[in-house]
Amino acid sequence: MNRTDTVGSGRSFRVPGRLVPAVLGGFLLVYFAFPFLSFLSRTGTANVAARLSTPEAQAAIRNSLLTAPVSTAVATVFGVPLAYLLARASFVGKRLVEGIVVLPLVLPPVVGGAMLLTAVGRFTPVGRVAAAAGVPLTGSLLGVVLAQTFVAAPFVVITARAGFGSVDERLEQASRSLGYGPLATFWNVSLPLARGAILAGITLTFARAIGEFGATMMVAYNPRTIPTRIWIDFISGGIDTVVPLALALLAITLAVITAVQRFGRIPTVVDG
Repeated sequence: MNRTDTVGSGRSFRVPGRLVPAVLGGFLLVYFAFPFLSFLSRTGTANVAARLSTPEAQAAIRNSLLTAPVSTAVATVFGVPLAYLLARASFVGKRLVEGIVVLPLVLPPVVGGAMLLTAVGRFTPVGRVAAAAGVPLTGSLLGVVLAQTFVAAPFVVITARAGFGSVDERLEQASRSLGYGPLATFWNVSLPLARGAILAGITLTFARAIGEFGATMMVAYNPRTIPTRIWIDFISGGIDTVVPLALALLAITLAVITAVQRFGRIPTVVDG
């Protein structure tokens, strides 16, 4: 809707109703894009191919590509059922459960890593038992998975819950009236109808997991992942030394998001 304002001697001008949101949003968009473009401009000063071919960089990329999909799978397997429960059930303590799910999102990742250390560190009962069994929970790829899952899993839970909440419960009731049990109804009705939101949550979870630094640094500084390797390179060599691995991380994330959006048909910010 357009608004007409009168100025001076009856002269009027029309202000498009979306002009103010566009201007305000444009400032934020520029704020997002400017650092990104500035960073890309540094690629000419960095020998990208040579730095990515070093054993340290390749090990970091390999570790990230091993752990992030595992963390995403764990978050999905356990998070989607939890999301459905929160969307459909009412029970005592539900608010507490919702708060626990959101907690890793509001905590600084370093604090989340410290909390994990108090639970599964090598000097804790759980950590000692695991280490004695030959499965250390810190300073290992498993420790990386634990850190990534802790900080990234809420994304799939929250997004999938919104998807399940948008499914008409009457469709589920119709399925139950036809003789299908709760699991069959969930698998054949609820899950397909919430598929877009779930895929969006999985994508966000993967992107968050592969870029996780703070909690990972606390729980498993070794073996290196891409973010921890970037930090080490920055400390030792400055901003130009982190460009190659940062570009690799960006490329991996964009490739996954593009593939899921293309083949999974998840909603995007530009959908009407």
